[in-house]
Amino acid sequence: MSKRVKVKKYLSNVSIRWALVFYDVLVFTAVMALALVPYMYLEPEIVNYDWLDILWHYLIGLGSLLLGRLLFHVYGQIWRYGGVGSFLRLILADTAALILYYVLQLVIPGVATFKFFVILGLFAIDLVVILTLRMMYRFLYKKLNRKTKFGSFLTKAINFLGRCDWSLDEGNFGNKIKIAILGAGRLGTSLAEELLNNPSSSYEPVCFIDADKEKLGREVYGKEVLENNGNAINRLKNEFGVQEVVFALPYRDDIDRKGLYDKYKAAGFKIKSYDYPSMQTTGRGKRSLRDFDVEELLFRKEQEVITEETINYYKDKVVLITGGGGSIGGELSRQIASMEPKQLVLLDIYENGVYDIQQELKITYNHKINLQIEICSVTNYDALERVFKTYKPNIVIMAAAHKHVPLMEHNVCEAIDNNVFGTLNTVLLSEKYKADRVHMVSTDKAVNPTNVMGATKRMCEMIVLNHAARKQHTTFSATRFGNVLGSAGSVIPLFKMQIANGGPVTVTDKRIVRYFMTIPEASQLVLHSVTIAKNGELMVLDMGQPVKIYELAVNIIKLSGFEPGKDIEIKETGLRPGEKLYEEILTKSETLKSTKNKKIFIEKDKPITDRELEEKLNKLKEAVVSRDNKIGIKALLECVPTYKEL
Repeated sequence: MSKRVKVKKYLSNVSIRWALVFYDVLVFTAVMALALVPYMYLEPEIVNYDWLDILWHYLIGLGSLLLGRLLFHVYGQIWRYGGVGSFLRLILADTAALILYYVLQLVIPGVATFKFFVILGLFAIDLVVILTLRMMYRFLYKKLNRKTKFGSFLTKAINFLGRCDWSLDEGNFGNKIKIAILGAGRLGTSLAEELLNNPSSSYEPVCFIDADKEKLGREVYGKEVLENNGNAINRLKNEFGVQEVVFALPYRDDIDRKGLYDKYKAAGFKIKSYDYPSMQTTGRGKRSLRDFDVEELLFRKEQEVITEETINYYKDKVVLITGGGGSIGGELSRQIASMEPKQLVLLDIYENGVYDIQQELKITYNHKINLQIEICSVTNYDALERVFKTYKPNIVIMAAAHKHVPLMEHNVCEAIDNNVFGTLNTVLLSEKYKADRVHMVSTDKAVNPTNVMGATKRMCEMIVLNHAARKQHTTFSATRFGNVLGSAGSVIPLFKMQIANGGPVTVTDKRIVRYFMTIPEASQLVLHSVTIAKNGELMVLDMGQPVKIYELAVNIIKLSGFEPGKDIEIKETGLRPGEKLYEEILTKSETLKSTKNKKIFIEKDKPITDRELEEKLNKLKEAVVSRDNKIGIKALLECVPTYKEL
């Protein structure tokens, strides 16, 4: 940072407090002028003061007032986050100033004395005006929509009229856990307010840490704002006795969350996170002070893409989700349930998973949602037709699939039957019962597949795109994305289970990298893709930056309170059958076309002919009937040209 910039920021910080002093001087001057000067002219026979007396009292009163507010640190508060304690501090400061004023005008020689009730009246009027201005500022700051032109103008005016914070020192803290709040913005101040106003809370906020130079050295709810540097860490330990550091930061590109996490974790603090309910938890979540989620090891903002247009698309529609009890299907169910569908039908062969989703949605929506659960396999055409005939869905989302790569390498025919022919059954019945939209959830492993699971999903894409090319009522589309962090059977639950058992944590190769999304993020992008995809389009999701599985294992071990290599060993086991060292980058293809959403692209893929599809399906059907894995793999190699065995 240049010297000029540093000086500018320092002057900006200092000017805020002097601006407040200046405004207080203006208010007191106005009160004196409006309260005493007219009285001198209207009642000259009663009032025997001259202009010199008025000037003396103005100077003594103003000096007492400013001295009291400075001593009580009134100008060191950030009033837009103020509470009851902030107002009490101002009242106490003015009470002390009132007493000082009354005493000084008695002891200074040559100054005519005012009666106590006259001084009390002056200070009371001044205090009412000052409190009103600060309350208006705080209210407007919180309620104002600063995105509008008028809102932007008022915001600038408010910031000009005073930037301050108000402090609150309440509650009996006893043996509470002392925390430092990383972030003195909206989230951080909300957390402090909540904890300070909750006597039963187990936490005591003792200070804030922030990078905003304008806030440094000032107070929020009576708690000092420290700069994010090495000296702050020493003060956290030695002066404040901090035990935990709580992240209350927005997800922005200019905030190095991983760097901050590593810094305070290395310093020996326990790390927690505080946030508001995000879109994916709307209706069932509350603000929470919690341990870091594994998903946050990505240290990037989840893409919240659900718009009003998306919500209206699903509203008053009958939506069928196959695989509704799985990780993705369950999250799709949660989000669609919040969009007021006419009816939500969840279909799954595994009753335990879909039962859990059913109970969750009933509790969340208090039985106000029209939810139906159907237990059947997508491979059972007759049972599946009964579902379509009963509900006649408008939208069908196909999330049912066998997805575990190593398991499918040893169950080839089952993978073909469930993934390929389950998809075919759903597509055919969607056409027969005239569904408006059918959308398939695919995977990055379908790109140049090296395993059975990827090859079957590529075949599913061929089926969907072929039927999309037929002139009919139903619109077909699909979405590809990579690994879902925290889904059932992913590396995260495995790592947690291994840590719980004392290790070792196993990774196939230290060099292996994968592209990850969180379950809510992937689900939102799928739902949005459904609304924008045209017939026959294959939507591809930008997965962001790759994650090293080894580093992920190290971070999970640390989050669990252990030292990698010391408490928990990390062991390499070698690549599994069909597993790549590096996954394909979905958005690298030159055939991709961008959309309005920067995270969603369209892959141009020429559909196969009806004859080609029929030939492929016949070969695969023969393999399923044989129940021979070798025949199944041979059939996939013939049907999926890009499939190559490792």
